[in-house]
Amino acid sequence: MNIRLLFAIAVLVLVALACSFSPTLTAVPAATQPSAGAGGGNSQQVLFKDDFSNVNSGWGHSSTQNGTSDYASGGYEITIITTLMSKWSNPGQMFQKDVRIEVDATKLGGPDDNAFGVMCRYQDVDNFYKFYITSDGYAGVIKKESGTSTVISTDDGTMHPVDGINLGAATNHIRVDCIGDTLTLYANGTQVATATDSSFQGGDVGLVAASYNTAGTDILFTNFYVYKP
Repeated sequence: MNIRLLFAIAVLVLVALACSFSPTLTAVPAATQPSAGAGGGNSQQVLFKDDFSNVNSGWGHSSTQNGTSDYASGGYEITIITTLMSKWSNPGQMFQKDVRIEVDATKLGGPDDNAFGVMCRYQDVDNFYKFYITSDGYAGVIKKESGTSTVISTDDGTMHPVDGINLGAATNHIRVDCIGDTLTLYANGTQVATATDSSFQGGDVGLVAASYNTAGTDILFTNFYVYKP
């Protein structure tokens, strides 16, 4: 798995720009309101939320030869129909340095050899952090800087198998804390990866999925929340 992911990450660096939907980052006011047990039950201030019931809430409508990313089935769905590909979408928000992101992600189809999660501090298509879990139990924090992707949550630069992920065709509650220089990924309440990095200090958030050696990754995201930590 580690060798496979090293190869896949290298290929994704070359192809992600061509296949990813990524709207221009714009600074827009974030909604603020108290949380009432929303998302993961946090009591923090909600900076942004989306149940994807409004198909014009800011996420992209993308359909290419590599897959689709669009509102569907009561959520936001990313489907990838080619191998060694990543696809993502952003809502077009601007956040300061610290955010907590939560979302539910369900595997609708495709192989367990996949990757999916969220993004923070998105600058542009070549610069951001992304947080992956896989349906076969791996997790990692990845930095893409100047177009090059690197797993920064492990010493050997690969994603590792972890406990806490619901395997196969299941729903996982993903939480990401981007607080100061500390970047932490949780799955279903269990910390599964963490990294320290100061390259990016603010930006947009997003949803992302990837395929590796088998095509067909199909992930549905629901209940998206961004909190002030």
